[in-house]
Amino acid sequence: MRDLVVTENITVDGVIEATEGWFGPADGDMSDQLAEIRKQQAGADAFLVGRQTFEDLRGYWPNQTDDETGISAYLDNVAKYVVSSSLQDPEWKNSTVLRDLGAVSALKDAPGKDIVTTGSIDLVHQLIAAGLVDEFRLFIYPVVLGHGRRLFPSGVSLPTLHLVDTKTFKSGVSLTRYRA
Repeated sequence: MRDLVVTENITVDGVIEATEGWFGPADGDMSDQLAEIRKQQAGADAFLVGRQTFEDLRGYWPNQTDDETGISAYLDNVAKYVVSSSLQDPEWKNSTVLRDLGAVSALKDAPGKDIVTTGSIDLVHQLIAAGLVDEFRLFIYPVVLGHGRRLFPSGVSLPTLHLVDTKTFKSGVSLTRYRA
């Protein structure tokens, strides 16, 4: 059985939605953070997102011709799964539309490496409520927004989290990993 990993950029006050523009690190040096991201990419062979995040990524990353981070190449080549009841043709290579959480559960049962999801707030909330998340990897930015959608919505039965690892990067961002 594969692990479903939720990876999110999150503020100190728990916000994962950047409605007023994205929040950045305290320092511009992200080399060690990018190395961690590449390590996580190597451990995953499936990328799961909701429709809006998928469309946002599809509209941006394939057009990046001078991407030194490697994110564009990764997203172009990884098996991408978009959960949508209405999307017909994903129009991005290596992309498959899943119609519901039952298909996500079946994907977890298939052989392979980690399945990683990021962004996709509505989908992540559904995955949490359905008990499908195995691990949370939270890149915590030293920013307080005070408002915006949060990773754990009120009214949802939350999993018991067990700390696995923490790291701090040169940028001031920290990574905290929890198993559910």
